[in-house]
Amino acid sequence: MTARIGVVTFPGSLDDRDTQRAIRLAGAEPVALWHKDQDLKQVDAVVLPGGFSYGDYLRAGAISRFSPVMETVIEQAKAGLPVLGICNGFQILTEAHLLPGGMLGNDHLHFICRDQKLRVENAETSWTGDYRAGQEIHIPLKNMDGRYVADRYTLDKLEAEGRVVFRYLDFNPNGSLNDIAGITNEAGNVVGLMPHPEHAVEPLVGTGRTDGLPFFTSILKKLVNA
Repeated sequence: MTARIGVVTFPGSLDDRDTQRAIRLAGAEPVALWHKDQDLKQVDAVVLPGGFSYGDYLRAGAISRFSPVMETVIEQAKAGLPVLGICNGFQILTEAHLLPGGMLGNDHLHFICRDQKLRVENAETSWTGDYRAGQEIHIPLKNMDGRYVADRYTLDKLEAEGRVVFRYLDFNPNGSLNDIAGITNEAGNVVGLMPHPEHAVEPLVGTGRTDGLPFFTSILKKLVNA
């Protein structure tokens, strides 16, 4: 039986189709989900893709967090459903309090688009099992509000519990505290990151590498072996 991974489209989503393609390349079936529908169509996992949902009005992800589909995503994520938030999806996850902390505008006040070097810090989440801890990868990054912030207690807790999943290397592109590029919840089923793994799944495009593909093969293996 083929694993089915839902990809939510919000008004202003940019990378939903790219994410569906990455899922297909990994060997799973992508399922399109609409922001106004509470029904997740019995998918095995969900991806909240990148973009500028609702034009980033109020705050990035602040309006999308109240979309009808998010009611079900929040409920099922708390029950163990694997959820990946990429860029705007990460912002939505923090606004929905499925992940701690928040996202602010880049410290240099400019949109940034570049190939970004990362270090894998946690290879034990539902989405990172095909990586190894300490592995260095290159993933495209594009954001305006990518600066991860949290209070000192939260940062210390994330570090102590091994919940920082990815860290920026060589260059911090947005001023994120502790060079944090991605984090996970306590259970390891919810992961959010600012870089875009769906843009690094084929050697012809993106970084010219396939460093992002293991996100999608990781969840596929997790679901098959569950």
